Amino acid sequence: MDLDEYARYDAIGLAELVSGGHVSPRELAACAVAATEQVDGTLGAVVEVYADRAAEISDDIPGEPFHGVPTMVKDLFHGEAGKRCGNGSRLSEDWVVSLDTAFYDRIRRSGLINLGRTTTSEFGIMGTTETLAAGLTCTPWSAGHSAGGSSGGAAAAVGAGIVPVASASDGGGSIRIPAASCGVVGLKTSRGRVTWGPQIAEALAGWAVHFMVSRSVRDSAAMLDSLGGPAYGDPFVIPGPARPFLQEVGAPVEPLRVAYWSQPWSGEDADPEVVAATEATAQLLESLGHHVESATPQFDWDPFLVAMTDVWAADNAHTVDGLASYLGKTADADTLEGSTLAAVEYGRTVSAGRLLDAMAQANHLARIMGWFFASYDVLLTPTLGRLPAPLKMYDPTEPIELRSVFETWSPWESFLPVFNATGQPAISLPLHMSESGLPIGMQLVGGFGHESMLLRLSAQLEEALPWSGRIPPIHVSR
Repeated sequence: MDLDEYARYDAIGLAELVSGGHVSPRELAACAVAATEQVDGTLGAVVEVYADRAAEISDDIPGEPFHGVPTMVKDLFHGEAGKRCGNGSRLSEDWVVSLDTAFYDRIRRSGLINLGRTTTSEFGIMGTTETLAAGLTCTPWSAGHSAGGSSGGAAAAVGAGIVPVASASDGGGSIRIPAASCGVVGLKTSRGRVTWGPQIAEALAGWAVHFMVSRSVRDSAAMLDSLGGPAYGDPFVIPGPARPFLQEVGAPVEPLRVAYWSQPWSGEDADPEVVAATEATAQLLESLGHHVESATPQFDWDPFLVAMTDVWAADNAHTVDGLASYLGKTADADTLEGSTLAAVEYGRTVSAGRLLDAMAQANHLARIMGWFFASYDVLLTPTLGRLPAPLKMYDPTEPIELRSVFETWSPWESFLPVFNATGQPAISLPLHMSESGLPIGMQLVGGFGHESMLLRLSAQLEEALPWSGRIPPIHVSR
């Protein structure tokens, strides 16, 4: 199998080739390693390749449904015991994980074979992947534009054809930002859908989820079947699907009540191309038989920004200081980027009362969204309020207070973190392209626990406006 053929398939397609005896897991692994060598010098998406693992794969077909399809894991508390985990930081670049997470164990049991680590922003804070530890990660669509963050390496690797799926996480948009920037599918699941066990009950006070990015809706659905569900000791269990998520792909879609909105909730001006793409998507949904109207939840951005800052800063301080102590290192300007250090220092000042106030603000927002989604099944927004950002907008050496960071990036990201606070599922689909050749992602948001409906609708949009034939300039087939 050559790289051009390899990159034409999604994960399910490659798995079918393996189960049919047309290609072996070892051949697929060799393709992934060769693909990394071919494009990552430009892309900057991969921290480390496990070439020894690729060479040692047996001829036995691994577990279902993926039968030895290659993947890579985000280098942020990735959870594979015995492997280094740098977290995008000089502080922990030599840390070796000691215990498998339930999430990584499920990746392995699904038949996916992990062949490396992908880049992340430092400790997952920034919405761009530009670090002092690992350098810059660009979108496959332009060497001068960011892959987004914090899962920038994962989305770039999938978009460029290195692997068909890769692990990612999202505490404020970190799956959906890079999915939109790199032209791939990014599902943020409902809170509690995919376990954080056994080390963590809920990450980032419940705001963060981990899952995967993919090239197709069916891959995301199949992965949710494999990776979803509770683990022993989880703090709560949300209802499972009525049928496997993969069965939603291609299933009939009932007429849905769809609201759409394209003006950033943070108050900045909207990008005309992004607005036009949103309106085109709304018209497409209407033509597919859905009831569509312009509407938005009503809430105040500034109190939410304060709450987000306090939750993120407090968590950053706890995480970074705890890891530094464990590693016998000091969290300072020699080991952290300027904005990370500023966030940690700010987070050390967040009192228990302020953190409880922030959680109360998240609850207030969840109630607003609950009422809104009593009237609508789906909310359509742009994933990003603007086209993917140019590289080097962010300077990792500059000390910037966390709230200022969030304010600077809010024109791009204001449609995203509210649904981390509320715990609702949201998916970014690569439905449109700009005149300059950059992807424009559309976000669909559902009520809590309604991934089945989102996947069903997403598959309908993928069929109506397919993206599989688009090949970015930085791609293994070129």
